[in-house]
Amino acid sequence: MTRWQVDAVLLDMDGTLLDTEKVYLEASIAAFNALGYSEGVTELCHAMIGIPGPDNERTLRDHFGDNFPLVEVNRLFAAKTIEILDAGMPLKPGVLTLLDAIEAAGLPKAVVTSSSRRTASEHLRLARIDHRFDAVLTRDDVSRAKPHPDLYLLAAERLRTRAPACVAIEDSNPGVAAAHAAGAITLMVPDIVPPTDETRAKCEAVLPDLDAVREMLGLRLQFVPPT
Repeated sequence: MTRWQVDAVLLDMDGTLLDTEKVYLEASIAAFNALGYSEGVTELCHAMIGIPGPDNERTLRDHFGDNFPLVEVNRLFAAKTIEILDAGMPLKPGVLTLLDAIEAAGLPKAVVTSSSRRTASEHLRLARIDHRFDAVLTRDDVSRAKPHPDLYLLAAERLRTRAPACVAIEDSNPGVAAAHAAGAITLMVPDIVPPTDETRAKCEAVLPDLDAVREMLGLRLQFVPPT
């Protein structure tokens, strides 16, 4: 198996490290339903996964019209999210052993997320993994977030390398588009929305979980993952 020449690992946050996409989906649907919106809401929420909040707000206004009660939806969404996360910030299975393996290989790693810096900082802290990254890149750091490549290009720069020398791990179609456009070696672990054929073509591999990612990195980077 061909060895990858890799300088760093770049990881998406929501749906990849943190099992929050299902939280956001539940909170979004609850907010819409509370205001009388039900038809097509689940599909619309799926289409917004992996997209920055401001872009999703434009999508909602385009879909429902200028009179859509965006402020109230955001309020209800935030309240429901807090209610759900009061039970704890859920990690995706395999996160800790994957981070251990990357560290054992001596590779720096960064979070690359469409969330705001405030949200990313708070959620990584609640998950107790905020100390495990060499950099955290958020939508606040660039003028164009995912699916544009800017965040991945900047993350590689922050880690003093170039994107083609990085492995990027993503869960969403927009995230894969961003990582691939930057030139990174892109792995996908789908969360809620399955990959499109176009997305699959942009991935080095589509894997079932982070344990499979760890195993692939162990083979491709020739390090022994911790057990």
